[in-house]
This record gives sequence, structure tokens and C-alpha cells, in this order.
Amino acid sequence: MNRWIFLFLLPIAVAGCATVPKPLAVGSFAEVTPSAAQNDNFVGQRVRWGGSIANTEPGKNETCFEIVSHPLDSNARPLETDMTWGRFIACAPDFYDPEVYAKGREVTIIGNIQGITVRKLGEYEYHYPQINAETVYLWPKLIPYSYYGSQYPYYNSYYGPYWYNPWGPWRGRFGSPYW
Repeated sequence: MNRWIFLFLLPIAVAGCATVPKPLAVGSFAEVTPSAAQNDNFVGQRVRWGGSIANTEPGKNETCFEIVSHPLDSNARPLETDMTWGRFIACAPDFYDPEVYAKGREVTIIGNIQGITVRKLGEYEYHYPQINAETVYLWPKLIPYSYYGSQYPYYNSYYGPYWYNPWGPWRGRFGSPYW
């Protein structure tokens, strides 16, 4: 009997670990990447794309984001990878502060493809798919975590605070601290 309960609860427990935030879970989305949208006509398709912000440009009535696209994980968060699906422009109504929506921050965007915008990327004329963003989800910053010790390299449980002291724990007395 316990085995059947376990087999019933296991999928529920696993599904609970991989949840998409509510604003990103609404609706269905076309399976189109930004690089595919550069070449074909996908105007009007509803997409969920994400990546890291390359530039934020507030305008009079909207804010446009240039985003370097990355594949999304099961939570709809952009993966930290060198693989990219190209770049895209997402314009959303209202003001989004460029200090908060800064370069390098991860976002996931939901919206409809409006067409292709051609802009200079260096000296190259880049074809950006542009979407009319209905949802702009800014992901919280990831905090680096070290499994093996403190974030302070000169203090940990083994050496203590004396690692950087040239006299050691005996505080300037010459000779061994054990004599």
C-alpha cells in the first residue's frame, strides 16, 4: 500500500519543484526562436522568449529592451549558457527604469511578434524580431554560493581570522606558541 501512495505522490512532488511563475504561465506560445523569426514571417505569433538585457531605452510612452536571447529552462528562466538564439527587441508600455532593468539582467518576455526591425550592431545591420511585450518578468539576481567555505577568502573555519596575520595566533611573540 505504501508503494502505491509513494508512486502517486512522486509526480506531484516533482512537479512542485519546477514551477513557472504565474505571470509567465498564462496562455500558449508558438515554438519559434528569435533566429527563426529573423528569416520567416511569424507576425502575430505569441511567443515567450528570454535572455539577458543588452540595452534598455525608455521612450515617451514605452520602454524598449534589446535582449540577447537564450533558451529557457523548465521554469521559463533563461539558461546561463553561451548558446544564443540571436537578439530581439521587446517594447512594453510604461516606464521601466534602466538602472533596475540594467545590462546583464535576466528577463522573460511574453508578447506578439510585430515584425522585423533593422538596426546597426557595431557595423553590422542586424535584423531584430520585434515583439509587443505584454509581460516583462525580471528575474531576481542569482547569489553566488560556495559549498566549500566562506565568501571571504581569508577567513574560514579551518584557519580562522589569523590567516592574514603575519605573526600568527600568538600576536607578535617570537617562537612557537606552544612553548
